[in-house]
Amino acid sequence: MAVSMAMSRALAVRQPNHFRHRLVSTSSQQASPPRPPLLPPRGPSLTLAARPRMLPARPRLSGSESDLSPTPHSERTMTAWDLASLWIGLVVGVPSYYLAGSLVDLGMSALQGVATVAFANLVVLVCLVLTAAPAVTHGLPFPVLARATFGVRGAHVPAVIRALVGCGWFGIESWIGGRAVFLLLPSALKTYQPLLTPVPGLGAAPLEFACFLAFWAAQLGVIMNGMEGIRKLERYSAPVLIVLTSALLTWAYVSAGGFGRILSLPPRLTGAEFWKVFFPALTANIGFWATVAINIPDFARYARSQADQVLGQAGLPVFMGMFTFAGLAVTSSTEAIFGHIISDPIELLGRIGGPATTVLAIFGISLATITTNIAANVVAPANAFVSMSPRRFTFSQGALITALLGIACQPWRLLSSSESFVYTWLLGYSALMGPIGGVILADHYIVRRTALDVDALYSEERESPYYFQGGFNVAAMVAMAAGVAPIVPGFLHKVGVLPSVSGALVAAYNNAWFVSFFVAGTVYCLLCRRRGGEVKYQSS
Repeated sequence: MAVSMAMSRALAVRQPNHFRHRLVSTSSQQASPPRPPLLPPRGPSLTLAARPRMLPARPRLSGSESDLSPTPHSERTMTAWDLASLWIGLVVGVPSYYLAGSLVDLGMSALQGVATVAFANLVVLVCLVLTAAPAVTHGLPFPVLARATFGVRGAHVPAVIRALVGCGWFGIESWIGGRAVFLLLPSALKTYQPLLTPVPGLGAAPLEFACFLAFWAAQLGVIMNGMEGIRKLERYSAPVLIVLTSALLTWAYVSAGGFGRILSLPPRLTGAEFWKVFFPALTANIGFWATVAINIPDFARYARSQADQVLGQAGLPVFMGMFTFAGLAVTSSTEAIFGHIISDPIELLGRIGGPATTVLAIFGISLATITTNIAANVVAPANAFVSMSPRRFTFSQGALITALLGIACQPWRLLSSSESFVYTWLLGYSALMGPIGGVILADHYIVRRTALDVDALYSEERESPYYFQGGFNVAAMVAMAAGVAPIVPGFLHKVGVLPSVSGALVAAYNNAWFVSFFVAGTVYCLLCRRRGGEVKYQSS
């Protein structure tokens, strides 16, 4: 707690200095007609040279354009408990349970699994706090903050990459929720064979697909209420999810005669075998939240202070460790209760108690899935679409497109074995998230030393410090590509495209997030240093 408060004070002290700095381009550029701003101001536009030295935050606009404007202080009401509730809603979900079960399947003991998850989330926490800090200070969402690093047009690249991964996750979570709906159907309907036969070309049975669409549609009601509806859902669902998870853990403890046998089991992985699994598992756990670690500004922009965002997120390693233990303990206890391991929580909850218990269990699964899905997989893609065309899209319209793309991703094909879930899906997209995070943090804290010209982030004028080369920061694009490059051979080998690759490339893929994060950040710093005095900072 003391460390968290110290970090928050340091951030709070440093951030106000941003307003006393501005970026000044020292490269010679010829005068050109001014370009229209990304979001038009209320009053007459000012050129970069004519703007006052003390740049005000951009005014809140109406309509769809307000979704990306700086959040006014009157709307920054998210407390530490609100952020903690958000993370509880994100953590308590079927994918987190699957992740815990996957570690057991890969050979880890309960204690090894919990330690791996907790350590991974400590790494994620550092990235979360650092990425959220400028959003709290300026009230800016991720697509706007990304313009400082990638350019006013180049920012669409990381935003779209993050959005596509979010669309895939939205489809996966909705498919899981649809399976929960399936359990509530009458037995006669669930055993009617014509409805259970997969449709050629689709790959899913008509009844399963109908349940998927029903759950998919139910989420749109919350999404269409915007961020306020999401905030209320997360706040009031967090206590319910804690109670339901505790009830499931208590049932497993009583039915299995305690957890002594589970905790006393010797690990199946020792020595070199453990480390061979540990690093991919660690990377997969970081990749699990790497998407949210990038777009956490979309939530942190509503925080009251730096202290609220730090304290609210500090519980992530604890929440994730506790839920992982619950998942590991319940999964392991099913062997003693049913005679075999049941790693699928939906199948398990469908076999516990009578109809009333089943309905309550399915309600818990649905609530956990919706809270995770909307917060983690809708907000970032929706804001990305708004950023690409703020006059055409609102947040709700962007969320609807996200939901439609979630269907197009065919999540029933994405879900597979534990090895595929960890080694292909999680490790694969972590190689895309790592470079984005590495370049953004390196740019903000090392290259720019936290200086930010908020008004210029909304301008497409060629003289803008964030216009770079045609609206793209080539150094950021090159660095991001450099971070992904070492991971590609290992990924192609994992999916069977390349028959064999060197051990070093396999190791790079097994540590995809770490390698891509640090390679991209290092390359970006070197390119900026080599560029010399093209951009410097001048105190007002």
